[in-house]
Amino acid sequence: MKAVLYNYDIYPKVVLSDTENKITVQPLGAHSEFDKNKEYTVKIFKVDQSNPSVYPERSGRISLTVKPDERGCLVFSTALEGEGEHFINLYDAPDARQFCTLSVYSLAHDMKGRIPLRGDLHMHTCRSDGREGPTSVAANYRGHGYDFFTISDHRRFYPSLEAIEFYKDITDFNIVPGEEIHLPLNDVHYVNFGGTYSINALVKPSANEEKAGDDLKYRSTDGSAPIPMEREEFIEMIKERAKSVPRENESERLSYAVLEWIYEHIRLNKGLGIFPHPYWLCQMMQLPEDYTEFIYENSPFDAFEVLGGENIFSHNGFQTGLYYEMKAKGFDRPVVGSTDSHGSTEHNRNALICSTIVFAKENERFEIIDAIKNKYSVAVDTISSEYRLVGDFRWIKYASFLMENYFPLHDLACEAEGYYMNRYVAGDQRAKNVLKEMKGQIPEMQKKYFAL
Repeated sequence: MKAVLYNYDIYPKVVLSDTENKITVQPLGAHSEFDKNKEYTVKIFKVDQSNPSVYPERSGRISLTVKPDERGCLVFSTALEGEGEHFINLYDAPDARQFCTLSVYSLAHDMKGRIPLRGDLHMHTCRSDGREGPTSVAANYRGHGYDFFTISDHRRFYPSLEAIEFYKDITDFNIVPGEEIHLPLNDVHYVNFGGTYSINALVKPSANEEKAGDDLKYRSTDGSAPIPMEREEFIEMIKERAKSVPRENESERLSYAVLEWIYEHIRLNKGLGIFPHPYWLCQMMQLPEDYTEFIYENSPFDAFEVLGGENIFSHNGFQTGLYYEMKAKGFDRPVVGSTDSHGSTEHNRNALICSTIVFAKENERFEIIDAIKNKYSVAVDTISSEYRLVGDFRWIKYASFLMENYFPLHDLACEAEGYYMNRYVAGDQRAKNVLKEMKGQIPEMQKKYFAL
């Protein structure tokens, strides 16, 4: 975390551009207190307008004189020009050297009401090939600083429902139903994020049945789902559909027909269809490259997992290259970043390699899905200590500000909650009461820092 954030808080951190807002700078201890008998100079510089001594004609510069209020805070009102980051420099006197630099970000008005949420849309538990149980994975990822996530176990929908039920009403952490879909005749992986029913369970026999047979409770969030079909019936249906797929190789025609069928159900069950890790190396590249491009161009999915699954350049780097190349050709797809993790602690090298920041109107699954579909998302690469962002340049700039100025504070609060979630998993009933008391802390932080 930046050193200045230990000394001063500034809020709101994000405002709508060209709109008057009251901004507060609060000292965080005796070492950083303002002298109540003194006036301070506040100079505001819009970062993208560059150095005023070199480019004096540029706008986006404001100078104010402020005296501490009764709480010892500096409070001032201003309207910040345009979209972008603004440095808030504090001076003991107009001609003195600044002793503090804080940052505020102004957004265009199409971002009104949208808060940043960090999450993961693809990961696994011990219910398939992961290491920890669903409730432990949820606790660990809340502790890592996530606002939402899904459990997308291979061939199974019920593990996500298991975690949702366990934490019902005691946390703001948004656990979204999900699954990774594997159906006959198709080797392309596919993630169902937030759908109301299991797509794996539509073809029998299904691994989802291991929980409780065909009970709708374990394959649907609302008690409604299509009647499952037998494997042989599914295969015959796909073979017929594949006849119209314009690919030379039969294996690709069959695979693509399955993808189209899956996507039809994604739209029916109100989920987000994610095309994950086409450059995953499992001895060989997972998919033939020209087949990947065919899928990308025709888009039987809602979002591309541009980052996730591995920590090698030929995985994430190639997927990033594909995204920008296809974007330049006119195929502009929404992006997400996910760990595809199979272990949720620091002892798994891939536990924290990627995530997604979504700018949604609410931390609710359908609002998140809508935001991603409308390209209000950016993928985050945290493989190394120097993070990397992938998506529209506008969101990269804003997300970078958030990574430096908001999420470090947000993550401290989440870490405490994750600890008590793990205690609750271990049977500590006191932890349940603590979690109920902590519930609301992140929404309150969002209200404080985002004047949108």
